[in-house]
Amino acid sequence: MTSAGWFAVLVGAVAVERLVELVISKRNLARALARGGAESGRGHFPAMVALHTGLLVGAVAEVVVLDRPFLPGLGWPALVVALACQAGRYWCIAVLGEQWNTRVVVVPGLGAVARGPYRWLRHPNYVVVVVEGIALPLVHSAWLTAAVFTAANAVLLLRYRIPAEERALAALTAVPR
Repeated sequence: MTSAGWFAVLVGAVAVERLVELVISKRNLARALARGGAESGRGHFPAMVALHTGLLVGAVAEVVVLDRPFLPGLGWPALVVALACQAGRYWCIAVLGEQWNTRVVVVPGLGAVARGPYRWLRHPNYVVVVVEGIALPLVHSAWLTAAVFTAANAVLLLRYRIPAEERALAALTAVPR
């Protein structure tokens, strides 16, 4: 198999992982709503799905269409970082437990989590997403995808997503316990 083929397998594995995350998220969403949870910031969710899908499709397409080479000095370190991002993502999911969701949902009576990576960062999962959005495409020199995803993620998504989460968390902490 060519290096581009192996890269497609890697990106495919990440895509499967994202589908598993959607199943977990759907289960957690149902539980949260059953406990009186409220979703906010719903409008940006389709853009988030499109952007993350674009990262995966764009990385493979760039490698194939533009014949990007595998550069070992860039590719191997980028692979290590991309794999570390997967570990970081699942650390966030594990720490949040049933409170983790791909949507912005808060449940009355549940406080903000302040353990695990949340001890040090307010939104560690977004740090993981930013780093992964650079590292994963660079595993096979898809620098254009890395640049476009990073810019679009910052300008089109995170500037809306993080404030939506902050508003939801502020409303959550305003609820008497």
